[in-house]
Amino acid sequence: MKNVTDSFISLIYLSSAEGFRLNTNILETNIINLSVVLGVLIYFGKGVLSNLLDNRKQKILSTIQNSEELCKGAANQLEQARARLREVEMRAREIRINGYSQIEQEKKDLINLASVNLKQLENLKNETIHFEQQRVIEQVRQQIYNQAVQRALGTLNNRLNSELHLRTIEHNIDLLLAMKNITD
Repeated sequence: MKNVTDSFISLIYLSSAEGFRLNTNILETNIINLSVVLGVLIYFGKGVLSNLLDNRKQKILSTIQNSEELCKGAANQLEQARARLREVEMRAREIRINGYSQIEQEKKDLINLASVNLKQLENLKNETIHFEQQRVIEQVRQQIYNQAVQRALGTLNNRLNSELHLRTIEHNIDLLLAMKNITD
């Protein structure tokens, strides 16, 4: 490339005595000078230009290939992410459904347990009431018995004299003897 530049510069600085000179003033140049300059540029610059274009073309193609590979990789990652999202959504749906069914089951269990507890409390209440009634009835009986005994003793003490007392004792002794004879 250095030789091409040197030869081009030497053409510019050739003296007019040699007969060839390059006029660099664009307004004074003629078609022949322009065609010579263009021909030299095309002849010597063709390889440089084609190398530059080939290098640029290779860089563009490699960039496109890298971009396509990255795009395919991104598409694969996107598809994997979508598949994972579908799995997570299905799992979340299953968990939600299982949660609702579990909540319903626990609700039924709590209602059944509350019903059983209520029945047990009702039975316990009835037993307690029955027990308290029996206790009160027994207390009333005991009080009535005590009052009856007190009245009977009071009546006996008022009406009982020694003769009536002896007759009662004899009568009871006769009853005991009769019972003894029956059992023997």
